[in-house]
Amino acid sequence: MSISIKSQDILILLYLLTKPEGWLQSEVAESLLISPAEVSNALNRCVVSGLINGDKSRVNKLALREFLIGGLKYAFPAEVSAKVRGIATAHSASPIKEKIAEGEDIYVWSHYLGTRRGFGVKPLYKTVPKIAEKNPALYELLVIADTLRIGKVREVEIAIEELDKRLNNV
Repeated sequence: MSISIKSQDILILLYLLTKPEGWLQSEVAESLLISPAEVSNALNRCVVSGLINGDKSRVNKLALREFLIGGLKYAFPAEVSAKVRGIATAHSASPIKEKIAEGEDIYVWSHYLGTRRGFGVKPLYKTVPKIAEKNPALYELLVIADTLRIGKVREVEIAIEELDKRLNNV
């Protein structure tokens, strides 16, 4: 059986990492501004790919880690645009920015309520700028994911360290 992981699948898995006590598909859909049917389809794709267990109750953290580090930037390459107003991401946001010297290259998700100006990065999924700041743990995971997509070697090393911290605490 052939499957194609979609970017919203990764968003959903990252969200589930922030909910270790359990969750309902309707809650996931509402929190991420994704239709319940798409959440169901995403979870089915993730079961087939081995990124979540068969009863859809637990993210396979090792498989997700491997995919994020080795495949995310190839499956969902960062698309960078001209400077825009938005919400900081990648190594321009916590938890990465505190560990590097801030350069001139600021990266943001375009959003009218954003407080930073920088190069626009297309988020993993269109709802990310609307939902990320409502869930700080998810926001950090998305920042880490974007750093893995766009970062240079040192930034990626820091992102891997930060990802491992979060995966070990879930």
